[in-house]
Amino acid sequence: MRDPYSVKVCFCMKRIGVPLIMIFLCVAFHAEPFGRGSRQQRPFRVMFWNVENLFDTVHDEGFQDSEFLPESERRWNSYRYWQKMTEMARVVTAVAEEGGLPDILGLCEVENDSVLTTFTRRSILRQLGYDYVMTHSEDERGVDVALLYQAARFALIDSRSIRVPSREHGFRPTRDILYARGRVLATEGIDTLHVLVLHLPSRAGGHEGDQNRALAAQTLWAVVDSIVAADGKLVVMGDFNAPARDRIFRQNPLVITDDPRSPGTYCFRGYWQWLDHILVSSSLSTAGPAHPVRLPWLLEPNKTYGVDMPFRTFRGPSYHGGVSDHLAVVLDVKL
Repeated sequence: MRDPYSVKVCFCMKRIGVPLIMIFLCVAFHAEPFGRGSRQQRPFRVMFWNVENLFDTVHDEGFQDSEFLPESERRWNSYRYWQKMTEMARVVTAVAEEGGLPDILGLCEVENDSVLTTFTRRSILRQLGYDYVMTHSEDERGVDVALLYQAARFALIDSRSIRVPSREHGFRPTRDILYARGRVLATEGIDTLHVLVLHLPSRAGGHEGDQNRALAAQTLWAVVDSIVAADGKLVVMGDFNAPARDRIFRQNPLVITDDPRSPGTYCFRGYWQWLDHILVSSSLSTAGPAHPVRLPWLLEPNKTYGVDMPFRTFRGPSYHGGVSDHLAVVLDVKL
């Protein structure tokens, strides 16, 4: 009898394609080891993606994840879970083929260590040696944020979760902010890069949601200010659930890298907008603006609104078969 895991790997291979995998592996294996070689480095590639409810199929005790179980209305089963994993890996390979392997990859709406271990150790990405750190927040559904990183390009020093004091203010608990600090090889030698990954509260929560999002933003900017005051090099990435003109950015001392020529990362009722942003400190320069990953299989036409929209995993409670309701964002930073 065939091993179920080998069947899953074969399925992944068929979906991604051998040529693309070989290109991806070549990119990975030619990554220069940390602290060695020429100072003429390729840009440091940053990627962020809201992966829309990346849940496993097992109940996580203490959290409200029952809608993502095989017997739920959503019928979330192993086949659908692995298909989503495979398509996510396919996106990362396409980004690598386009301009290089993401050195750090921020994710939000990931349930737990189980899904990240599967993604980094049991999917096609297992060949690339990504490590990860993540939060373990009080969010009622159990979703968190995470950072995948290539140790050859980002040598992790430390990381921690930063709790948003939602409960203390009478709000529903939200996701923690993830802080990570690592050493990178820059043109002037070894430097330290600070990274924050976040997923601010949704706008669907009405007035309370707005207040909670403002509180989370206040928590974020306090951390940002302390790093900037110490002349730290900083990258902040996440789903802010708000466009750059929103009032939560009034305290922002960083550079928002959104490409003004792009319609954005999220589409609601035919209206595209930037909700997912990558921000950098003024001490960092970029090779251009951040751009959404607009791959053909990540979009589908919507006849009602007459535009292409993200090919999402679910429409309401119904399984739709896509990858995510958000597009990933990529930025190349010059170190």
